Amino acid sequence: QREGYRVDIEKIIEKAREKDIALEINAYYERLDLNDINVRLAKEKGVKLSIGTDAHNIGQLWMMRLGVGVARRGWLEPEDILNTLSVEQLMEWRRKRRK
Repeated sequence: QREGYRVDIEKIIEKAREKDIALEINAYYERLDLNDINVRLAKEKGVKLSIGTDAHNIGQLWMMRLGVGVARRGWLEPEDILNTLSVEQLMEWRRKRRK
């Protein structure tokens, strides 16, 4: 295990807000890049998030529960998470970003 990269997460979240770019909650148990505190900050700034497992096989899909846990601890609601949007809502979000 190695120490993670030092990043200015507040600056990354601010840029994501400015550019309307979603951030990922990577639920792979050895990663968990965005913690619940960072997720809450992203929500407060109006940044959408997605939850991904980084699974490389079907046996790793269980890790989605870890990502959902991070989202819940960060007070995310369904409308904050791209994975929970309907196809229509997702396409509308995408269209708005392209303008």
